[in-house]
Amino acid sequence: MQARMTHAAMLIPEAMQALLALHKAATHGVPLKTLRLVQLRASQINGCSVCADMHAREMKDAGENDGRLFTVAAWRDAPYFTDAERAALALTEAVTRIADRSDPVPDEVWNEAARHYDERGLASLLIEIAAINVWNRLNVATRQVAFGKLPEQVAQ
Repeated sequence: MQARMTHAAMLIPEAMQALLALHKAATHGVPLKTLRLVQLRASQINGCSVCADMHAREMKDAGENDGRLFTVAAWRDAPYFTDAERAALALTEAVTRIADRSDPVPDEVWNEAARHYDERGLASLLIEIAAINVWNRLNVATRQVAFGKLPEQVAQ
């Protein structure tokens, strides 16, 4: 596999700085573990192998257990997530799939998130969801390649 072009944020350093600053800003009132779940789930939805690979590896390196990593895509039916994490994941899915329905972020999803996060926490979640969606779109559009080990390299 080969990327279509050099990553856009690498070509425009000001964009890279802005994207990194956006992620850094999204750290108010939301645990880092939850933000990483948001990153991974949005990346799965968007089919971004670079981000799905990178964030799963970051989570594993930070001590995340395999059960949670393996079931993020099926979080509704997995027993590993707190109610607050479930609310963040539901909000992530709604905001990421914004064009899929006439009421993109239903009151039920919003109110459940608001039950677990104050306005600053909600703002952080929304900023992180927006930021990871930008990365996903840049990566998918330019066919960036995940940089983990390929199957033939694992045994090496």
